[in-house]
Amino acid sequence: QVQLVESGGGLVQAGDSLRLSCAASGRTFSSKALGWFRQAPGKEREFGVISANSGRTYYADSVKGRFTIPRDNAKNTVYLQMNSLRPEDTAVYYCAAENPSGRYSQRNEWSYWGQGTQVTVSS
Repeated sequence: QVQLVESGGGLVQAGDSLRLSCAASGRTFSSKALGWFRQAPGKEREFGVISANSGRTYYADSVKGRFTIPRDNAKNTVYLQMNSLRPEDTAVYYCAAENPSGRYSQRNEWSYWGQGTQVTVSS
């Protein structure tokens, strides 16, 4: 059974940094796409950063230059490094794994999801 478990969320102040972790079990994702999405209150889940199986990285405009997606394939873990956080980054953050179609912004194209971790950024 595949599981993705996120951790590292919390309450921070604007301008702070935070690193989320997503540990995968039940399957190796070293050659698969991994990504981070987020869902703010009252809004749809949107893509944030994607690490494609091609090695390319895709960023939403809202996080470009501030967020990165390091991977540790030996630990089957992907991270979301968030710098210069803003109040509008407040959301539940979800990691996602495996997207055979390559349509990375489409939520229903991802095979596996974590349960989410809350990030709150105060002003």
